[in-house]
Amino acid sequence: MSTRSRKPIDGLSHVIGDSTEPLLDLTLPGLLGGQAARRPDHPAAVFRAQNIRWSYAQFAAETDRLAGGLHRIGLRKGDRVGIWSPNRAEWLLTQFATARIGAILVCINPAYRLSELEYALNDVGCSALVTARSFRSSDYTGMLASLAPELATATPGDLRAARLPQLRAVIAIGDGAAPPGMLSFDEVCAQGDDVTAPDLDVITAGLDPQDPINIQFTSGTTGSPKGACLTHHNIVNNAHFVTRALELTEADRLCIPVPFYHCFGMVMGTLGCVTKGATIVVPGEGFDATDTLSAVSDEGCTALFGVPTMFVAELALPDFTSYDLSTLRTGIMAGAPCPVEVMRRVQSRMNMTGVTIAYGMTETSPVSFQSNVDDPLEQRVSSVGRIHPHVEVRIVDDTGATVPVGTQGELLTRGYSVMQGYWGAPEKTAECIDAQGWMHTGDLATLDENGYCAITGRVKDMILRGGENIYPREIEEFLYTHPDIAQAQVFGIPDQHYGEIVCAWLVLRDNATLSSDAVRTWCRENIAHYKVPAHIRFKGSLPMTVTGKPQKFIMRDQMVAELAGA
Repeated sequence: MSTRSRKPIDGLSHVIGDSTEPLLDLTLPGLLGGQAARRPDHPAAVFRAQNIRWSYAQFAAETDRLAGGLHRIGLRKGDRVGIWSPNRAEWLLTQFATARIGAILVCINPAYRLSELEYALNDVGCSALVTARSFRSSDYTGMLASLAPELATATPGDLRAARLPQLRAVIAIGDGAAPPGMLSFDEVCAQGDDVTAPDLDVITAGLDPQDPINIQFTSGTTGSPKGACLTHHNIVNNAHFVTRALELTEADRLCIPVPFYHCFGMVMGTLGCVTKGATIVVPGEGFDATDTLSAVSDEGCTALFGVPTMFVAELALPDFTSYDLSTLRTGIMAGAPCPVEVMRRVQSRMNMTGVTIAYGMTETSPVSFQSNVDDPLEQRVSSVGRIHPHVEVRIVDDTGATVPVGTQGELLTRGYSVMQGYWGAPEKTAECIDAQGWMHTGDLATLDENGYCAITGRVKDMILRGGENIYPREIEEFLYTHPDIAQAQVFGIPDQHYGEIVCAWLVLRDNATLSSDAVRTWCRENIAHYKVPAHIRFKGSLPMTVTGKPQKFIMRDQMVAELAGA
């Protein structure tokens, strides 16, 4: 029986996670090095699309080659290294190689377009970028050449670009010669062959678990993306407790079709496996239902991660019954509310009787609540489980007072998992982490008498589309840059497939003419596909309060009614 959950204190919505088991005091390289020493020949990672299979000893050795190469090209502790790539072996190596030398990994969404990439690289001052050459509709090296035309004549490793002033090295993943001005990933790894493990050990010995090691972009509650700064201590421990809740051991093989750039993939997934010595199984560069079930079937996976829409797509495959899913037992469904029927089918048809629900946010490394593998089905879909170890949560009203059990309020959390802060933005950090260390999540929630938490809404208007957090203000500010748009309001409406989809109401400038298709085309060229509004309406004016605040609830209701009558 798990001891990780505690009941509310004195009838109030205040819970404290179990602290019987001490927190781990490890860095990422300390964790990987320990596993490689204990189980050198045990399978560590399988990348099916690349035909790569590494033992823990091979994984550690390949990590050291890249770490040595990164050091040879001038990267040092505290330098920021961006990674802009789908799920590949090079992503995993970059995650652990940067940590080996104390550089800070900056996760960049593979769906980002020009303006988002430029913002991310400059916001945290990336001095190096590891990039895929292309993925699906994204021509990464082409976009970089557009942002930094200086690459055409730059000495590889010594870029001087007007729009990316701090970026020096661009490292291109993939076979063949690197594009102009870039280093090839293999070339950097080869440079690391001259750097010995003892040389790297000297660097690693100077690292502290409280050092920042990862920056993930989130819009928090409003505005432009901010870089949430996470430490070794944050993510090593969260990865440990997430996979402990799954009862994962070295005998498990976890299939990870969710993207690495997000905490779900890289903390709960890859790092979670390393905390247990389990095997990472990556079905492909991006999600594909057939590839995922093929990986589970062929590799004998015992656990599977995904957002609800992924599980729906897997269950809907016409040849679903041809896959052997008998080895599955557990996993995580997170990123969006789970319909009860989907959970029922995942448990019965996919053999995942121990599937759990998890809740958290990037700023909390990410998980704060998680269900048990043996919780009743109804409990798993009506709540996000109970408090994680070493985490404390209160639910408060508008005055900051803790509300009684069963009463809705804003969820506040504190403990080891709370980020150091937003990179270079102390004022933004202070807006969400108060003087007592409480992280104000912006989510509305309730706690029941047994400590189960239900997320009931959002203080702000965040849209949750198929596992992606979308912040309307970010899209609104982008829409305002169009010369023909005078006003823009963005909001979400319910959608059966994605949970929510993006809608935009626009007011055009005088005498301007613009079509919905033209707006969408412009958006697709500049922002990630999941942020592009599914529905666009042009209005003469927008519903506002007497003080000029937009009334999104009116827009939302009218949009829902219009589509229902269509």
